[in-house]
Amino acid sequence: MDNKRFTSLIPAAALVLGTTLSGAVLAKGPALKEGNEYMIVANYPNNMHVIDLQSDSLYKSCDLPDAFGPGVTQMAPDGKTAYILNNRYEDIYGVNLDNCDITFHAKMSLQKNERTKSIFSFTLSPDGSELYAVQNPTMLNRDHYRVQPARLAVYDTSAGLDAKPVRTFPSPRQVTVMQTGADGTLYMAGADIYKVDVNTGEVGVAIPSRNWERPLYAPPDVLNAWPIQAPSKDFTILYTTAKFQDESYNLDTADWIYGFMNINLETGETETTDFGPITEIYFSGVRSPKDPNLVFGVLNRLAKYDIEKKELIAAAELDHSYYCVAINHEGSKIYLGGTFNDVAIYDADSMEKLGNIQLPGGDMAISTSQVFIR
Repeated sequence: MDNKRFTSLIPAAALVLGTTLSGAVLAKGPALKEGNEYMIVANYPNNMHVIDLQSDSLYKSCDLPDAFGPGVTQMAPDGKTAYILNNRYEDIYGVNLDNCDITFHAKMSLQKNERTKSIFSFTLSPDGSELYAVQNPTMLNRDHYRVQPARLAVYDTSAGLDAKPVRTFPSPRQVTVMQTGADGTLYMAGADIYKVDVNTGEVGVAIPSRNWERPLYAPPDVLNAWPIQAPSKDFTILYTTAKFQDESYNLDTADWIYGFMNINLETGETETTDFGPITEIYFSGVRSPKDPNLVFGVLNRLAKYDIEKKELIAAAELDHSYYCVAINHEGSKIYLGGTFNDVAIYDADSMEKLGNIQLPGGDMAISTSQVFIR
């Protein structure tokens, strides 16, 4: 058997066997193809996988340096480099998906005796030339730790393997997931959803969250952990809340509601919209690029809601919990990741299960899945 044919069979063999296979071996697979749609996921022990969404099969895998965790990913606009927050929340790496080379590396800690974590909070500029990360430093003294102010660090993505910030600014605390708009505005989800000028560091509020003023609504409960780069170009944050019947604020008669805060990254338009009653908990959600009136959520079931009617219109039972939901650009298939070491595939219209993709290695934990077109 010739080497080219043998190499092309490696991903398929790993998929069938479902065994741990070295990312260094799988990295010998082919480069990505222009115009094809792919998805990246990360898992233990420390791998990044590329899934071909034309065949719904494992395409190739890459070994990552240092340690795993959390495996939060962002794709560069050109579809060539995947960036991942890893090494226990302390380092960001850029991975060339054609050859698995590490082309970018930034340590969150910027000085001696400093230990710095980034809690899911990084993203890229619209042209991919800059990377933004909110960092939470702590100074480790001999007899005590001292928490430092949070900062927004800006990196040049061409800076290589010892990247240092080109600019830093003070940042609100408790910032997690982030995305950028087409005009370069940085949106950061924290106590509120902030909008930031990345050149001056000026911070404003795009959507009030903890500080919203909605008559007869309780403050929202929000989980921000998966910075999904949606094909619809929406930055979507799910919330739960209670809507009271009157100013007596009686919890016994309140309506318990799911909704989302959304920023259209193309236009900057914002909205805060209820979409249905609480029937269960979802960890992440995504709007359909085919029909913006549909939103999908996942944890213990995959659910589909009609936003205008504010009702659950379909749900699918799952083999196990999944944390992260992704959707292809046609809006025809849903991909569920996180938790274990398989990606589940569902038809977005019928909600019928189409199959599973087994990944070499262990579980994905809270890794973020990203769909992109090369």
